[in-house]
Amino acid sequence: MNTLSTDEIRRKVDALGPWFHNLDLHGVRTAPSHFLGDYPSVKWRSFAGALPQSLAGKTVLDIGCNAGFYSMEMKRRGAERVLGLDSRDEYLAQARFAAEVSGLDVEFRNLSVYDVGKLGEKFDLVIFMGVLYHLRHPLLALDLIHEHVARDQMLFQSMQRGSDRAPEFANDYDFWTTDQFAAEEYPKLHFVEHRYAGDPTNWWIPNRGCTEAMLRSSGFVIAAHPEPEVYLCRRGERMQADGAVYPGRRSGA
Repeated sequence: MNTLSTDEIRRKVDALGPWFHNLDLHGVRTAPSHFLGDYPSVKWRSFAGALPQSLAGKTVLDIGCNAGFYSMEMKRRGAERVLGLDSRDEYLAQARFAAEVSGLDVEFRNLSVYDVGKLGEKFDLVIFMGVLYHLRHPLLALDLIHEHVARDQMLFQSMQRGSDRAPEFANDYDFWTTDQFAAEEYPKLHFVEHRYAGDPTNWWIPNRGCTEAMLRSSGFVIAAHPEPEVYLCRRGERMQADGAVYPGRRSGA
């Protein structure tokens, strides 16, 4: 694929479009008019230093990989194996073409985050960027990642709206104490019934306090916060013993 001419790459890029990731494929830009600019490169540059320059010997799982930008960046850092997952075939076709043109050995597979247990393996680094707010069941997704595929670290990002403060709240409150719920910085998920920014898949948008609380609740320890929406976490123990799906209980149990 590296022998393709610029015109051949451009024709294939046009045929596979539209693209959400603006990739540079030997001088051909896949989304040069992206509303976020040179995305996701412009975002990546703000937190790239949070990850080791060398990932030699490491395995990486990129959940919601889209056109494969982060998958390919991890392979460029020497990761032994990189697997990108997405549930949309058009994104996977883009990712496979981009990796082939770039000469990078990355595997891509159609699989939902809710089905990661089917992989039957754990990864040194899980990338979960730009996915949470597209899910109807976001906390379940985090629980499943922690339970089934995260061995060591997770690189996480979510769009956030509302308060960007994350003060500490008490671990428990009396039933009649309700003022904390009115605080803007109290952990909140904003539910989008119809669509946000024209996208009907934007379901739940957290504020900062909610993002951090959900990560902790799922068993992840926040190790770094290099960018307002980005967290580097390590796998820890879940704060409560309940599993990924709350077990059914018989009456009186």
